Amino acid sequence: FSSKYINGHVHLEESDMCESDGKLFLNEAFSVIMEEILHKGTDSKEKVCEWKDPDQLRALLDLDLREHGESHEQLLQRVQDVARYSVKTCHPRFFNQLFAGVDYHALTGRLLTETLNTSQYTYEVAPVFVLMEEEVLRKLRSLVGWSEGDGIFCPGGSMSNMYAMNIARYWAFPQVKTQGLWATPRMAIFTSQQSHYSMKKAAAFLGIGTDNIFIVQADESGSMIPEDLEAKIMQAKSKDAVPFFVNATAGTTVQGAFDPLNHIADISERNGMWMHIDAAWGGSVLFSKKHKHLVSGIERANSVTWNPHKMLLTGLQCSVILFRDTTNLLMHCHSANATYLFQQDKFYDTSLDTGDKSIQCGRKVDCLKLWLMWKAIGTHGLSERVDKAFALARYLVEEMEKRENFKLVCKGHFVNVCFWFIPPSLRGKENSPDYQERLSKVAPVIKERMMKRGTMMVGYQPMDGHVNFFRMVVVSPQLTTKDMDFFLDEIEKLGKDL
Repeated sequence: FSSKYINGHVHLEESDMCESDGKLFLNEAFSVIMEEILHKGTDSKEKVCEWKDPDQLRALLDLDLREHGESHEQLLQRVQDVARYSVKTCHPRFFNQLFAGVDYHALTGRLLTETLNTSQYTYEVAPVFVLMEEEVLRKLRSLVGWSEGDGIFCPGGSMSNMYAMNIARYWAFPQVKTQGLWATPRMAIFTSQQSHYSMKKAAAFLGIGTDNIFIVQADESGSMIPEDLEAKIMQAKSKDAVPFFVNATAGTTVQGAFDPLNHIADISERNGMWMHIDAAWGGSVLFSKKHKHLVSGIERANSVTWNPHKMLLTGLQCSVILFRDTTNLLMHCHSANATYLFQQDKFYDTSLDTGDKSIQCGRKVDCLKLWLMWKAIGTHGLSERVDKAFALARYLVEEMEKRENFKLVCKGHFVNVCFWFIPPSLRGKENSPDYQERLSKVAPVIKERMMKRGTMMVGYQPMDGHVNFFRMVVVSPQLTTKDMDFFLDEIEKLGKDL
């Protein structure tokens, strides 16, 4: 596909790639994607991943970029190799992250989004998606319990949390937009020890400073202790810091804990603070009549982060920040009024040009995959998806408790199952002086073995004085009780000799 030159100049009447060749490549590449990822990648008999060490993988992929292009056959092999050596997150035995599985309607929305390749900033270039985003955000807000409000799709939950902190700061100190931090007092942020690390990143990025985050203690289950929140607020005030932002978590990353939202809302209101809820992981319980009690009080928040790409399977990325505010704070805080995009004398309603609510200029369309999936299975289907995940997690815990090699870190309320695998050699030796050290080495070895066998993937971590334990996440609707049984059997098989 080399460019055509005449007398040393590019020939402008010919494209650098024959269009028919390009379409043929796309068709054949799509066949590879269907076979290698969506057929084999969802088959429990196939590997979750074909592990290669970095040096091996670099050599296999031939990553060098050269002066001249490659043949059709070589490029198809590239597609094949990428598919082969990538982790199949759609595989039924992928339990490693807070996302897993595949929804084919959402995937269709993702493919359609990529093909249309537009930016979600003005109605003139994204008319369908501006109206679609508006409707999806309205529906999500209604599930939170707000009949009015605002919101926007963001590139991930960390950015959604950062938006919340930035809007809260503007709400408390509107002069900060024009005058900067010179015009503000020392500010205090409150978040639990189990909250997501994006709180630290947001405080650092926004210039508030990580030293001004007051860490609130959590109980054994991972939930914020309200009494300690009140103590930390008093501590901040004693240091002449102004409490302005409290972050509650609905579904912590590791344990899946839910903070006591009503109690935190009472404290926030008494102290005149903005209450944000990071429900990136746990927000989807709002679809379930059986389990939405876990987020009782969510409607009292000022803002909510929610990631449908996690429990709802829209695919990465799909994250929203929702606001109860009706005074257009989001626009006032972020707008820069670029006249080449946001002309006020357009021939249509310019309030539909929502791009100035974002800190981005170009913004990917993230609403279509959620909208199309929701259209396909309805609110009822999404509710069933959430309830099934809970049921399978409960089944896994019950089966785990029947086996002497497994010990729960704590009994959770969500679909995170945290546990230690106790090899036969360590059973009954809890009082040995080296027990904790030996136990800490079990999970990393089992993880290495499962990765190299390709049978499944599950994460582990140390936390708050606990040595390495596994965090199993049950989310994919493709899962059955047989997969839960396989999981337990495979852990035992991989760790029985340790």
